[in-house]
Amino acid sequence: MKRVIGFDPGFAIVGYGIIDYDGPSNKTVVDYGVINTPKEESFPTRLALIYQGICKLIEKYKPDDVAVEELFFNTNITTGINVAHARGVILLAAIHQCGRLYEYTPLQIKQAMTGYGRADKRQIQEMVRVYLGLASRPKPDDAADALAVALTHIQTGGFSDKFFIN
Repeated sequence: MKRVIGFDPGFAIVGYGIIDYDGPSNKTVVDYGVINTPKEESFPTRLALIYQGICKLIEKYKPDDVAVEELFFNTNITTGINVAHARGVILLAAIHQCGRLYEYTPLQIKQAMTGYGRADKRQIQEMVRVYLGLASRPKPDDAADALAVALTHIQTGGFSDKFFIN
C-alpha cells in the first residue's frame, strides 16, 4: 500500500487530500481538508503558516509521494503572484519533508478525472466522489481539488514532472 498527499495551492486556503492506494482500483481516503491563513496576518506570516501546516501534514501522514497542482493564471495577476509565492512554499516544504514531488497541470487533472480537458469544477468534484466511493462531494472545494490532484497521481502512475531528494 502506498500513500499520496495532494495539494491545491492558495495563500488564503490550501487544500489537501491524502489517499492510500494499491493500484488504480484500490483506493482509500485517509483525510482531507484545508489549511486556512487569517487575512489579517501579514503575507510573510501567512506563508510561514502554510509552510508549518504542510510540514505537519507530511510528518503526520508520512506520504510516499506528494502531488501539487501547477498554477493557472487568470486575469488577476496580483492574486496569481501571491498564489505563486504560496505554491513555492508548498514545494519547498514537500521536497524537504518527503523528497518525492510530482506536479500536474489543471489540464492533466481534468483529463485524468473526466477524460475532458475543459471539465468544470462540479464535474471534477463529482468524479472525485465516484472514484473514491464517497456519499457526497468532498467539501470545501479546495479539499476536493486536492483529492483530484492525488487521484491524478494515482491514475497516471506518477508520469509527470518529478523531483527527488534523498
